[in-house]
Amino acid sequence: MKHICFDYGQKRVGVAASDAGGGMAFPRLTLWRKNADLFWNSLLALLREEQAEALVVGLPLRADGSYGLAARQARNFARSLKRRTGLPVFYMEEAYSSIEAECMLRESGQGFKPGDGKVDSLAAARILQSFLHQPEHKEMEA
Repeated sequence: MKHICFDYGQKRVGVAASDAGGGMAFPRLTLWRKNADLFWNSLLALLREEQAEALVVGLPLRADGSYGLAARQARNFARSLKRRTGLPVFYMEEAYSSIEAECMLRESGQGFKPGDGKVDSLAAARILQSFLHQPEHKEMEA
């Protein structure tokens, strides 16, 4: 099953896609949220192009497992995705995905600048890979 994952943020949304078999995750791109209509049109076009069958949204829980502002915003985004696409939407806890992505980029020798989008799409791939390797009974549907 083809999954698309989103690392939601107020300014940028990192996007990753699985292979058709749903076994591996790959960073795709980062969408900027400067204009709501352009953002949603680009996102929906990408989902059609990728032939997405299910969506995953990273859920940034606090260290104690509670929901803060970022988690509430991610949940609102997930609800909008579900309403606009009709596709199943799942949550995956995204603890430290951006920090891991930054470390991976540094270790690989690839340069990046804060806000250039590389970290966001790689973080989405990390979230999606975690989702793809968890047992089905652990999936949290939106």
